[in-house]
Amino acid sequence: MNLAPFHLAIPVNDLPANRHFYTDILELEEGRSSDHWVDYNFFGHQLVIHLDESHKGPVTANHVDGKSVPVPHYGIVLEWTDFDNFAKRIADKGIEFIIEPYLRFEGQVGEQKTMFFKDPSGNALEFKSFKDMSQLFAK
Repeated sequence: MNLAPFHLAIPVNDLPANRHFYTDILELEEGRSSDHWVDYNFFGHQLVIHLDESHKGPVTANHVDGKSVPVPHYGIVLEWTDFDNFAKRIADKGIEFIIEPYLRFEGQVGEQKTMFFKDPSGNALEFKSFKDMSQLFAK
């Protein structure tokens, strides 16, 4: 499958703090920007953070695997071999996980690793990885 890049624009309540997070913590390449928004190369997709000083982040969660998964959330599916290195890099930079990296569906269809954390504005991010990427949409 040849995927086209998606575009996602999210609100942030503190542009400098979030610019630091996305640039220095996640190590994303910054594109165009203004005093109210910043474009990022989000693993080949376009992520834009837009200033909204009233933004408070997600306030609800769904229970999955006995964990509280924040809604809404966004993220990317990493290569299986990249997931653990990325998780370690995030942890080493002092980011607190909402849901620590863990393995789901071990030995089953859809076996995957996942983790959740928030940006400084409370936006929830999920990074995951599938042992077999062809099972991304498996039932």
